[in-house]
Formats: sequence, structure tokens, C-alpha cells
Amino acid sequence: MRDALLHDVRTQFGGAVMMRFADQADTVTRMLAGDDGLAVAAEVIHQSADEAHAQIAGQVTDLHQRTGHWFAVDRRNYRPLWRDAAPYLRWPMFELRSGFHPYAQIAGATAVVGAQAKRLTKVSDPTPVLDHLFELLDLTVAGWEFFGVPVDSDGAGLAHSLITSARALHDAMDEPPPIALSIRELMRRNNTLQVYEPGSGRPLGTFNPGKQMREVLLT
Repeated sequence: MRDALLHDVRTQFGGAVMMRFADQADTVTRMLAGDDGLAVAAEVIHQSADEAHAQIAGQVTDLHQRTGHWFAVDRRNYRPLWRDAAPYLRWPMFELRSGFHPYAQIAGATAVVGAQAKRLTKVSDPTPVLDHLFELLDLTVAGWEFFGVPVDSDGAGLAHSLITSARALHDAMDEPPPIALSIRELMRRNNTLQVYEPGSGRPLGTFNPGKQMREVLLT
């Protein structure tokens, strides 16, 4: 049942007619109902973070072979790597082997985890899920800051969902782990970003990731 549902989530949007990413994420959220859906949502988050890490580690290994210089890869704090090596790396989130898209499957799964955070703590180990939510948040913001990914409403919506779902899961846990170092660094920042409409580039408003992280995660 869960394998079939995971397959459906992965392949739901492979046709020629493309929905808006926000609509795709809503469809994923509706698909992932009940405990099976919650387990699949957690698996989407796990697989996405693991595949992004594998891509980054592979790129760093290739860079080491070309240049002889080794860069440390720390999943709880990628930011030193971004500062040192981002010009030589590719952002991995649009190239995941699973085919999961950050603004569709990952966004939908994140919303499910946030809405059912208390239930997740009863049916699964929530700690790796929380770690991977923070990891995906780091990757999302790094895309804007270091890799030239447009700050559009889809990306800002994903970041918002990652922040609020991480807080919901954190609060539902008896002994939550510390907030990842990368997220603590981002919370000390106060950069306001212009958010644009996907496709048209029309300005829609602003988003301050550090401010929202502080307001949501520290209150």
C-alpha cells in the first residue's frame, strides 16, 4: 500500500499537461491521507534530503579529484560548504533522482507532516524527519543565496511550510533535538527578499526568512 502510494506521488505529474506547482502540492497533500499517507510523506522528505546530500557529496568528490582540495560536507550545517565551494557546485533540488520536485511533492509532503505532527510522533521516529526538514530549509535558502534560484512564490511557500512544519513537529516531540547550526545562522540574518510571480516575474511582495524563522521557531 505504501509503496504504491509513494509511486503514485512520484509519478502523479509526469503528463504533458502541467498544473501550477501550488496545485500539485495541494494534490499531493490530499493524496497522503491517514497513517499510510503520513508515512509516505515522511519518506518523501527522507528520500529528498538523502538524494540532495548524495548529489552534493558526489560533486564535492569530483571537485576534489579535479583540484586536490577537499571541502567538508556536514548535513546539519552546509553553509560553510556553500561559502567555500558554491561557485563550483550545482543546486541539487531540481535534479533529484527520485523525480520529487521541491515545489510539488516535497511541498505537499511537508504540509502533511506539519498538519499531523503529533500523530507522526506516535507512529514513527520524528527526529530524522525534523533533521531533514531543517536540511531542506537550508537547501532552499541556499538556492536563493548561492545558486541563483529565483525567489518566487513557490519557493517562498516551500520555505514557509518547512519552517512551520518544523515548529509543529518540534513542539510535538518530548525531547526534540537542538535546532540545526545552519538554521541558527540563518536566524541571525535579516535579509528581506523580493518575491516574484512564477513565470511572469511580477513582484508579489517580500519575504524575510531569518525573521520568520525567529518568529516561528523561537517563540
